[in-house]
Formats: sequence, structure tokens, C-alpha cells
Amino acid sequence: MARSISCAHLIGAAHAAPAGPSTLVIEDGRIASLAPATSPVEPLLALPALVNAHDHGRPVRSSSIGAGGKPLEAWLHYLALFPSVDPYLAAAVSLSRSALGGAGVVMMHYTRAQGFMDLPSEVREVARAARDIGVRVGFAVSMKDRNPLAYGPSEPILADLPEPAREAIAAKFLRPPLTPAAYIALADAVAEAAAGPGFDVQYGPNGPQWCSDALMEAVAEASARTGRRVHMHLLETRYQRIWADEAYPGGVVKHLDAIGLLSPRLTLAHCVWARPDELELLAARGVTIVTNTSSNLHLRSGIGPVAQMLKAGCSVALGLDGKALDEDDDALRELRLAHLVHAGTGFRTAVSREAMLEMAVRNGRFSVTNERDGGLIAPGTPADLMLLDWDRIEDDRLMDGLDPVELMLTRATAAHIRELIIAGRTVVKDGAITGIDYPAARTELLAQMRAGMAASAPLAAAMPALDRAMARHFEPDCPCC
Repeated sequence: MARSISCAHLIGAAHAAPAGPSTLVIEDGRIASLAPATSPVEPLLALPALVNAHDHGRPVRSSSIGAGGKPLEAWLHYLALFPSVDPYLAAAVSLSRSALGGAGVVMMHYTRAQGFMDLPSEVREVARAARDIGVRVGFAVSMKDRNPLAYGPSEPILADLPEPAREAIAAKFLRPPLTPAAYIALADAVAEAAAGPGFDVQYGPNGPQWCSDALMEAVAEASARTGRRVHMHLLETRYQRIWADEAYPGGVVKHLDAIGLLSPRLTLAHCVWARPDELELLAARGVTIVTNTSSNLHLRSGIGPVAQMLKAGCSVALGLDGKALDEDDDALRELRLAHLVHAGTGFRTAVSREAMLEMAVRNGRFSVTNERDGGLIAPGTPADLMLLDWDRIEDDRLMDGLDPVELMLTRATAAHIRELIIAGRTVVKDGAITGIDYPAARTELLAQMRAGMAASAPLAAAMPALDRAMARHFEPDCPCC
């Protein structure tokens, strides 16, 4: 059944001028037609749905376990405090939060399985949640086989811990990893169990500092053989940069290229500490980079060189990484922050608003879905769009002709979303998820988590000592500990 929407303003594409009153028709999940409106319109601003091109599917904010304000290398260990819960429930709550924030296309690098069942069965539940909610999901199977505590041997870290903290940390983090072949077989089994329309399964090596050369080589070979995408972290922090320069004196990016990992099938999250020559090589190989502005600020990682990435010719996308500015998954606010941080200073523009909008609605779609379509509102394209309440956005207007793109970038937040539509289906309507009872799911999730927190008490008690040991390891001359 066709649906007609008439709106006051329309941003059809990142690099196109916004249109005035417009009528679009949706049929069979796509935009059937688009034309100037000939009848009264609703006070709406239509634009393509946003893409969260790097995330992990955590349903609860990490500051809820005391991880706020910590650098990445310490923060990561706190994630182990989250109790395991029903995987459908966890995915449903996480993806609902994404949708309520305006992201209808979401990358989920699944770095922590719930573990109540085999992974293919668990991911089948995640895919069921994604389809119930109605968002498009890319799902990367996490892989790591080295450096569980720091970037190097774990023994010095453990030796610096008092008992019983040492025992608790070793028991939680020092476990035998899978072999490279087993990881590839596991990812392929997950794809067999869960992949399908709107849910693309990918290989997810966590990053060079956590993956052996043998594992990364196996991923490169499997990706080339199957066409499956790869999603990986790279050079997120200064400490990772130092480690990479020591481990790969010829250059870590050149090494990844030599083993065949760099290709248009690869997405790299962060690249905060990438150098100009590395960015040029990534651009030449067609790699997508996802910048995560708020996450990098929260975790003290730095500010990604987005202007240099674009100058080098890289395809850059936006991600929330589970750490939006207010930990609320508001993709519209994240877009604004990224625009403000990277736009430039004074009269010199480093990253144009058009380029930033392209990063938010189009560049990440291919890296998440493995399909080269969408990211704009035009006849024949997927009907993935967002409708914002224009009356509320311009509620103090004093003059006519205000630029809708400028106001959207300056003011819009998740609170202004009237509707999120994905593949022609209404996913969010007036602040509510349409596919599931989100408040009830969140209430049940929190009940399960709170009931499970007691089991994490020994590990939680060990965390302050681990924080101090990590600080001494990475900054031995710093008086911070």
C-alpha cells in the first residue's frame, strides 16, 4: 500500500540544496516518487535516516558500572562487569535506543556475547530483535587472540596486583582463545544462522593489538574468498600508536596492506592517530573510516583528523561507539558535535556541512549493509528517512527563509524526531518504538542486570587496583597513580 507524505522542507541529499514543500510517495519499501507539494503540507523536515557506522550493541551505559571518565585502556576492563542477560532483550533495548536517537542503520561489533547458548543461536536472537524493531544492522563477529590486559605480556600487570585482585583478574581475562581457523568457521556459522535481508554478518577482528598476524591473515583470506566485509578498530589511542610502531616498524597500515586486509570490504573504526601517508594508503585501497567524536572524547583518545582523512580521499562515516556525548545514543546531537569539532576555525572551513552530512547519512551505509544504495531521498531509493518536527525546531523564528540544513545542524536532537521510517516501515513514531514494548523490555533488562551484579562483586573490588596497575604500565613516570 502506497503512502504519501507532504513536508515543509526536504533534504534529499547531502550535497543538494534543500527543497521547499515536497510530496514523496513510499511504495514497497522504496521512494516511488518525489515532487513539489501541490496541497497543504505538514510542518515537517524530511531527511535521510542517519547511520551509526560503529557501535557494539551495549544496552546499558558504561558509566552505570563506574567506567565514566576513564581512558580506553582502563575502561575496556570495566565492561566485563556487565552481567549476562537474555540476548534478544539486550539487542532489542540497544537497537531501540539507536532508533530513538535517529539511527536506522546500525553497526554492531559484538565484542561481548551473553554466552547462554552457542554464538550462532545467540546471534539469531539478535537478528530477530533487529527485525522486530525494523532497523538495518551490520553484525561483526568479535575476534581476538592476544594481549588480553595490555599491549604485551599480561604477567607484569598481574605481578603488580595484590591478592585477591590478581586471582579475580586472571580468572576473568586470561582464557585460551580460539584458533584463527576456528574463528573463521564461527563467523561463517553465524552468517549461516542469522544473515539475511537487513542483517549483514561480517568478520570482526578487534584490532592489530588484539589479533595475531595469523588471525588477521585468515580474516583477509576469508573476506576475499567470501566477499564478506571486515570491521576492525585501528589506532584509536596514543598507546596503540606507540605499540604499533614498535610491533611493525615498517608501518602497521603497510603491514595490513601486505597481508591483503586493505580493500573496499574493510571498515576501520577511529584512526585517531593515523598519519597522512597511512590515510593516503587507506584511501587508495577504498577503506572506510568511521570517526567517533564523542567516544574519543569520553575515553581520552583524542580527536580524529577528519579533515586530513577527507583531504586524502578517504570515505569517512560517523559512529557513536556506544558513547554519545550524553550517553543517550542521540545521533542528531552527535552529528552536530562532529560538525562543530571538525568544521574548522575562523573563516577557514576544514570540513563542510555537506561533507559532514554525507558522512552521517550515506558513507557508512555500504560499510554496514554491504549494499551500495540509499542515503538519499530520491525515486527508486530505499525509503529510509526521518521526519523532524519543523515547528519545534524553528519555534522562535524571527525571519523567513531560514536555512533548514543550518537549523537542523544547530538545533535538532532526538526529541525533534516525529517519525523514523526504514524500508517504508515506521520504526519510531512520536518518541516510541512501534515494533516492541520498549519500556517493558528496558525494565526487564535492568531487572536481569541488577539481579546478576552480585556475581561481579569480586571483579568490581579488583578494578581500582587494576586501574592503578594499568596507569603504571602505560605511564610509568606519571604521578597519576
